[in-house]
Amino acid sequence: MAKATTTTDAPFPGVPLTTPLYREVKRQLMDALAGGEWKPGDAIPPERRLAERYGISIGTVRRAIDELVAENMLIRQQGRGTFVASHNRDRLLFYFFHVVPQDGAKEYPVVRLLGFAKAKADKLASEMLQIAIGDPIFRIRNLLSLSGEPVIVDDIAVSAARFPGMAERAFRDRPSTVYNLYQDTFGISVVRTVERLRATTVDHDIAPLLRVAPGAPLLEIRRVALTYSDVPVELRISHVNTAHHEYWSELKQV
Repeated sequence: MAKATTTTDAPFPGVPLTTPLYREVKRQLMDALAGGEWKPGDAIPPERRLAERYGISIGTVRRAIDELVAENMLIRQQGRGTFVASHNRDRLLFYFFHVVPQDGAKEYPVVRLLGFAKAKADKLASEMLQIAIGDPIFRIRNLLSLSGEPVIVDDIAVSAARFPGMAERAFRDRPSTVYNLYQDTFGISVVRTVERLRATTVDHDIAPLLRVAPGAPLLEIRRVALTYSDVPVELRISHVNTAHHEYWSELKQV
């Protein structure tokens, strides 16, 4: 694209005049991230170079980057530059894990794999993962403990087509988080999640895992994890014993 010849930003070809220019820049940056132009942990080009690339002002580029930083897709490091967010234990704990003791601070859960199997997508998995009913999926069950006590049962479903070759051993022996496995092994970065919460009662198969009586009240969290362009990559249904724990999330105004 040719550089702008005036100090006024010109619209991108084909983009409606009503669309703020920085929004289109943000979209193009996200397309570059989704296409793997910059990998997790990589520094993106300086704002000046991006402004030249898109033929726009540095201010417009900065505003687009500001939104990606606010959405935790990019991370600014003072004096070093702006980097693509990379999954690790700290990122999982602070951005994606919301269950805490009622009288304590966040802690990283101890995770034990209980089940790993191939299956076919039912109606819920089809809708949430945007795949066809009957498509092959992997179903995974994990037990999460906090301070030595079982607190959460996670039931995970992912599309076999999006995670070709996923194996139980790789999942069980992963060196870091599940999202880190998706990122490093399959090139899929989880950039945000959508959650729905409701009160429920424990099923007979979950009750002994959480050491509660059948019919005891639980919190159910239904989460869809999305990668760039809001493509769903994981459905996770968590059952949480809230006898001594609660859901905690901090919303920041940006």
